[in-house]
Amino acid sequence: MPGGNLTGFSNIATELNSKRFELLSELVPQAKIIALLVNPNQPNNERVIREVQEAARAKGVQLPILRAGTEGEIDAAFATLVELHAGALFLGGDPFFFSRREQFLALASRHAIPASYTWREFAATGGLISYGVKVTDSFRQAGVYAGRILRGEKPADLPVQQPTTFELVVNLNTAKALSLTVPPSILARADEVIE
Repeated sequence: MPGGNLTGFSNIATELNSKRFELLSELVPQAKIIALLVNPNQPNNERVIREVQEAARAKGVQLPILRAGTEGEIDAAFATLVELHAGALFLGGDPFFFSRREQFLALASRHAIPASYTWREFAATGGLISYGVKVTDSFRQAGVYAGRILRGEKPADLPVQQPTTFELVVNLNTAKALSLTVPPSILARADEVIE
Protein backbone atom coordinates (compact mmCIF):
# COMPACT_ATOMS: atom_id res chain seq x y z
CA MET A 1 0.00 0.00 0.00
CA PRO A 2 1.83 3.14 -1.12
CA GLY A 3 2.55 5.43 1.81
CA GLY A 4 1.49 2.75 4.27
CA ASN A 5 3.01 -0.31 5.82
CA LEU A 6 0.58 -2.99 4.72
CA THR A 7 0.45 -5.64 2.04
CA GLY A 8 -1.57 -8.78 1.62
CA PHE A 9 -3.84 -10.87 -0.55
CA SER A 10 -7.42 -10.56 -1.73
CA ASN A 11 -9.37 -13.75 -2.32
CA ILE A 12 -11.87 -11.94 -4.63
CA ALA A 13 -14.51 -14.57 -3.75
CA THR A 14 -17.36 -12.10 -4.12
CA GLU A 15 -16.23 -11.10 -7.61
CA LEU A 16 -16.68 -14.72 -8.70
CA ASN A 17 -20.30 -14.96 -7.54
CA SER A 18 -21.93 -14.18 -10.88
CA LYS A 19 -19.78 -16.81 -12.61
CA ARG A 20 -20.60 -19.35 -9.87
CA PHE A 21 -24.30 -18.59 -10.29
CA GLU A 22 -24.10 -19.03 -14.07
CA LEU A 23 -22.42 -22.41 -13.62
CA LEU A 24 -25.07 -23.57 -11.14
CA SER A 25 -27.95 -22.47 -13.36
CA GLU A 26 -26.30 -24.18 -16.34
CA LEU A 27 -25.95 -27.37 -14.30
CA VAL A 28 -29.53 -27.23 -12.98
CA PRO A 29 -31.40 -25.45 -15.82
CA GLN A 30 -34.80 -26.59 -14.58
CA ALA A 31 -34.33 -24.71 -11.26
CA LYS A 32 -36.62 -21.66 -11.29
CA ILE A 33 -35.88 -20.96 -7.61
CA ILE A 34 -32.26 -20.93 -6.43
CA ALA A 35 -31.80 -19.89 -2.82
CA LEU A 36 -28.82 -17.86 -1.65
CA LEU A 37 -27.55 -18.65 1.83
CA VAL A 38 -25.38 -16.04 3.55
CA ASN A 39 -23.99 -15.59 7.03
CA PRO A 40 -25.65 -12.52 8.62
CA ASN A 41 -22.44 -11.92 10.59
CA GLN A 42 -20.38 -11.44 7.41
CA PRO A 43 -19.69 -7.74 6.69
CA ASN A 44 -19.79 -7.99 2.87
CA ASN A 45 -23.23 -9.66 2.69
CA GLU A 46 -24.98 -6.81 0.92
CA ARG A 47 -22.45 -6.85 -1.90
CA VAL A 48 -22.75 -10.64 -2.27
CA ILE A 49 -26.55 -10.41 -2.29
CA ARG A 50 -26.51 -7.65 -4.94
CA GLU A 51 -24.15 -9.56 -7.23
CA VAL A 52 -26.09 -12.82 -6.99
CA GLN A 53 -29.43 -11.00 -7.41
CA GLU A 54 -28.12 -9.48 -10.66
CA ALA A 55 -27.02 -12.90 -11.90
CA ALA A 56 -30.39 -14.42 -10.94
CA ARG A 57 -32.30 -11.64 -12.72
CA ALA A 58 -30.22 -12.21 -15.86
CA LYS A 59 -31.21 -15.90 -15.78
CA GLY A 60 -34.86 -15.25 -14.90
CA VAL A 61 -34.52 -17.16 -11.64
CA GLN A 62 -36.16 -16.34 -8.30
CA LEU A 63 -33.60 -15.82 -5.54
CA PRO A 64 -34.85 -16.09 -1.97
CA ILE A 65 -32.21 -14.92 0.53
CA LEU A 66 -31.66 -17.16 3.55
CA ARG A 67 -29.41 -16.34 6.48
CA ALA A 68 -27.57 -18.66 8.86
CA GLY A 69 -24.97 -17.75 11.44
CA THR A 70 -25.28 -20.80 13.73
CA GLU A 71 -25.55 -24.57 13.30
CA GLY A 72 -29.25 -24.43 14.18
CA GLU A 73 -29.88 -21.71 11.62
CA ILE A 74 -28.22 -23.86 8.96
CA ASP A 75 -30.68 -26.68 9.73
CA ALA A 76 -33.56 -24.19 9.62
CA ALA A 77 -32.34 -22.81 6.27
CA PHE A 78 -32.52 -26.26 4.70
CA ALA A 79 -36.05 -26.72 6.04
CA THR A 80 -36.94 -23.40 4.40
CA LEU A 81 -35.33 -24.54 1.12
CA VAL A 82 -37.67 -27.52 1.08
CA GLU A 83 -40.71 -25.33 1.85
CA LEU A 84 -39.76 -22.96 -0.98
CA HIS A 85 -39.33 -25.90 -3.41
CA ALA A 86 -35.92 -24.46 -4.26
CA GLY A 87 -34.27 -26.24 -7.15
CA ALA A 88 -30.75 -25.45 -5.95
CA LEU A 89 -28.69 -23.69 -3.29
CA PHE A 90 -25.99 -21.08 -3.79
CA LEU A 91 -23.83 -21.05 -0.68
CA GLY A 92 -22.06 -17.77 0.04
CA GLY A 93 -18.32 -18.01 0.68
CA ASP A 94 -17.83 -17.69 4.42
CA PRO A 95 -15.26 -19.12 6.86
CA PHE A 96 -18.05 -20.23 9.23
CA PHE A 97 -19.71 -22.13 6.38
CA PHE A 98 -16.38 -23.76 5.56
CA SER A 99 -16.06 -24.89 9.18
CA ARG A 100 -19.54 -26.49 8.92
CA ARG A 101 -18.76 -28.30 5.65
CA GLU A 102 -19.86 -31.74 6.88
CA GLN A 103 -23.18 -30.36 8.07
CA PHE A 104 -23.85 -28.66 4.72
CA LEU A 105 -22.94 -31.73 2.71
CA ALA A 106 -25.09 -34.01 4.88
CA LEU A 107 -28.11 -31.68 4.62
CA ALA A 108 -27.72 -31.16 0.86
CA SER A 109 -27.55 -34.92 0.40
CA ARG A 110 -30.48 -35.67 2.73
CA HIS A 111 -32.70 -33.08 1.02
CA ALA A 112 -31.36 -33.82 -2.50
CA ILE A 113 -30.50 -30.14 -3.07
CA PRO A 114 -27.96 -29.35 -5.80
CA ALA A 115 -25.56 -26.82 -4.30
CA SER A 116 -22.69 -24.62 -5.43
CA TYR A 117 -19.74 -23.90 -3.16
CA THR A 118 -16.75 -21.55 -3.15
CA TRP A 119 -14.08 -24.06 -2.10
CA ARG A 120 -12.95 -27.25 -3.81
CA GLU A 121 -12.96 -29.08 -0.46
CA PHE A 122 -16.77 -29.13 -0.63
CA ALA A 123 -16.88 -30.80 -4.05
CA ALA A 124 -13.98 -33.09 -3.18
CA THR A 125 -15.90 -34.48 -0.18
CA GLY A 126 -19.34 -34.86 -1.74
CA GLY A 127 -20.59 -31.44 -2.83
CA LEU A 128 -21.90 -31.05 -6.38
CA ILE A 129 -19.80 -28.18 -7.76
CA SER A 130 -17.31 -25.61 -6.59
CA TYR A 131 -15.71 -22.65 -8.28
CA GLY A 132 -13.27 -20.35 -6.62
CA VAL A 133 -9.76 -19.31 -5.84
CA LYS A 134 -7.13 -22.01 -5.65
CA VAL A 135 -6.49 -21.51 -1.94
CA THR A 136 -3.20 -23.44 -1.85
CA ASP A 137 -1.71 -20.97 -4.34
CA SER A 138 -2.73 -18.04 -2.13
CA PHE A 139 -1.22 -19.67 0.95
CA ARG A 140 1.99 -20.38 -0.95
CA GLN A 141 2.22 -16.75 -2.06
CA ALA A 142 1.57 -15.56 1.51
CA GLY A 143 4.48 -17.73 2.63
CA VAL A 144 6.72 -16.17 -0.02
CA TYR A 145 5.72 -12.69 1.19
CA ALA A 146 6.36 -13.65 4.82
CA GLY A 147 9.85 -14.82 3.84
CA ARG A 148 10.57 -11.60 1.97
CA ILE A 149 9.41 -9.49 4.92
CA LEU A 150 11.45 -11.56 7.37
CA ARG A 151 14.51 -10.93 5.16
CA GLY A 152 13.96 -7.18 5.53
CA GLU A 153 11.69 -6.05 2.70
CA LYS A 154 9.11 -3.47 3.70
CA PRO A 155 5.48 -4.60 3.46
CA ALA A 156 4.61 -1.27 1.82
CA ASP A 157 6.95 -2.15 -1.07
CA LEU A 158 5.06 -5.40 -1.79
CA PRO A 159 1.87 -4.92 -3.82
CA VAL A 160 -1.43 -6.38 -2.63
CA GLN A 161 -1.90 -9.54 -4.67
CA GLN A 162 -5.04 -10.93 -6.25
CA PRO A 163 -5.30 -14.56 -7.27
CA THR A 164 -5.03 -15.43 -10.92
CA THR A 165 -5.82 -19.14 -10.66
CA PHE A 166 -9.37 -20.36 -10.15
CA GLU A 167 -10.63 -23.90 -10.15
CA LEU A 168 -13.88 -25.52 -11.17
CA VAL A 169 -14.50 -28.89 -9.53
CA VAL A 170 -17.46 -31.11 -10.42
CA ASN A 171 -18.45 -34.23 -8.49
CA LEU A 172 -20.05 -36.68 -10.94
CA ASN A 173 -21.00 -39.09 -8.15
CA THR A 174 -23.08 -36.37 -6.51
CA ALA A 175 -24.58 -35.34 -9.87
CA LYS A 176 -25.61 -38.96 -10.46
CA ALA A 177 -27.13 -39.22 -6.97
CA LEU A 178 -29.16 -36.07 -7.77
CA SER A 179 -30.16 -37.46 -11.22
CA LEU A 180 -28.36 -34.58 -12.91
CA THR A 181 -26.53 -34.79 -16.21
CA VAL A 182 -23.49 -32.55 -16.19
CA PRO A 183 -23.41 -30.68 -19.51
CA PRO A 184 -20.32 -31.26 -21.67
CA SER A 185 -19.70 -27.49 -21.60
CA ILE A 186 -19.12 -27.67 -17.82
CA LEU A 187 -17.06 -30.86 -18.02
CA ALA A 188 -14.83 -29.26 -20.67
CA ARG A 189 -14.11 -26.29 -18.37
CA ALA A 190 -13.64 -28.33 -15.18
CA ASP A 191 -10.18 -28.38 -13.64
CA GLU A 192 -11.12 -31.53 -11.75
CA VAL A 193 -13.91 -34.05 -12.27
CA ILE A 194 -14.53 -36.42 -9.38
CA GLU A 195 -15.87 -39.83 -10.36
